[in-house]
Amino acid sequence: MKAIWNKAIIAESDNTVIVEGNHYFPADSVKDQFLKESNTHTFCSWKGEASYYDIVVDDAINRDAAWFYPDPKPKALNIKNHLAFWRGVDVIQ
Repeated sequence: MKAIWNKAIIAESDNTVIVEGNHYFPADSVKDQFLKESNTHTFCSWKGEASYYDIVVDDAINRDAAWFYPDPKPKALNIKNHLAFWRGVDVIQ
């Protein structure tokens, strides 16, 4: 699987975890030079608190387009150290 935005490959892995239709990429498969920490946080009742990254490619910024659960609840431990994408990020095979 690949996560692509603004013609850049943000992440690439043969080992994603699918939860609620989203592919979660292992953190070490994500090119962190495209990520900028965001102050956004949301809460999921069964996964826990999510933190976000903006994706930055060249001069373009896709705000809060990547998220992860730094300390997921027990039912979501399979996505610990994984990131997922949305907001126009294409996730393709």
